[in-house]
Amino acid sequence: MGRYSEEQLDEFGAAFERDGMVMLRNHFPAEKLRAWAEAFKPLLDERLASKATAVRGENRHYITLPFTGVFADETIFCDADVLAIVERVAGDDPVMCQLATDTPLNGSTYQDVHRDTPALFDGEPETPSFQLAVNFPLCDVTLENGPFETTLGTHRMRSDEALQAWREGRLPLQAIPMKLGDVMIRDVRALHRGTPNKTDVPRPMVVIGYSRSWYFRPEVHIDVPAAVYDQLSARGKRLLRYMPRVEELDTAPGAEQYRKFAY
Repeated sequence: MGRYSEEQLDEFGAAFERDGMVMLRNHFPAEKLRAWAEAFKPLLDERLASKATAVRGENRHYITLPFTGVFADETIFCDADVLAIVERVAGDDPVMCQLATDTPLNGSTYQDVHRDTPALFDGEPETPSFQLAVNFPLCDVTLENGPFETTLGTHRMRSDEALQAWREGRLPLQAIPMKLGDVMIRDVRALHRGTPNKTDVPRPMVVIGYSRSWYFRPEVHIDVPAAVYDQLSARGKRLLRYMPRVEELDTAPGAEQYRKFAY
């Protein structure tokens, strides 16, 4: 049972269609996300030490989360309100295809303005949403520690037209501060960028990817341990139906598969 009524969810869906994003404030329990942050810290340290991250710019690191323990929490990835909004904008029976983090450290810089996926059809007007990112931080996000900056409405524009409008100053970037527990749902085609973390504390942002039932990007996936899969609800299993199942997770640091992120 979700927090929002059907009418409120419809309003979120309409706002998403207009802006390319919606924010659910104070949505996930802070204590649960603090447990995620504690579990992430040694993973971040290990991956940095072994140089096994996907570098997203100077001192900015993309790390896939292991689908086990606190990171395999159905109250997060099967959240009723989040999925209701996802289905309103990306169709029934979506697929969960990504569980990862983006973490700028001190010394990070501005990313180039970009999209996270190419258009479905080159040279054609943009289509309805087909790939969404659900983002939530593992700490408060302030103007000092690297807030996400995005544009509104560019998910419905051709990439070249949107970039030209931004360069001409007709499409401003907006910084998005977030509190621990806030959740952002966005169309990954909106023009956006990461900004510098000017503090000495890493700023991890989780991304859960959901897509339309027929959309598949082989470079983005979740390895699902069989023992974890067996404990999932029918809804959780359905969301992960196209993800590879493994007997055990490979805990040895390896190169990230999702390396080309900017389009």
